[in-house]
Amino acid sequence: MTPILCAAPAARVRSFAPVAPADARLLILGSMPGAASLSARQYYAHPQNQFWPIMAQLRFCPLELPYAQRLERLQQHGLALWDVLRSCVRRGSLDAAIEQRGATANDLPRLLRTCRGIERVCCNGATAYRSLQRHFGALLEREFPQIQCLQLPSTSPAHARMRLDEKLLAWERALRRG
Repeated sequence: MTPILCAAPAARVRSFAPVAPADARLLILGSMPGAASLSARQYYAHPQNQFWPIMAQLRFCPLELPYAQRLERLQQHGLALWDVLRSCVRRGSLDAAIEQRGATANDLPRLLRTCRGIERVCCNGATAYRSLQRHFGALLEREFPQIQCLQLPSTSPAHARMRLDEKLLAWERALRRG
């Protein structure tokens, strides 16, 4: 008898609080933390996610530091982290599994009003960028025209068609500009 495999049920997941120093100049936005990150309660916790290796190569924070210290180092460099979505229904970890219809966004305008020095928003992948545009595109143009919004290559292990050195170059250009 062949066993019947059932897909895991879709679950409503919630993102983390922002990591944002008052003097942040750059905001890195993901879409929604994946299962490994949610379980660990840490941004970019999946062992194959290239976010922390890229931050280390750009000399923002060494990989061997504990998570809390890596966050402190990013903040010392004027970098903030958050996600576009506050909550969504998603089966598994892939961005493609996010059910956009019921997704709710984080209060990005409030963060941008609080951290007035943010001059650039760097979206970690296409889903984060599309979600940013869907939820805040018109508002950003109207209220924050000075803020540049960029789509960067996803650091997710699911985005394997681009090599690490190519991702690193794109991230370096975006984070070191200006």
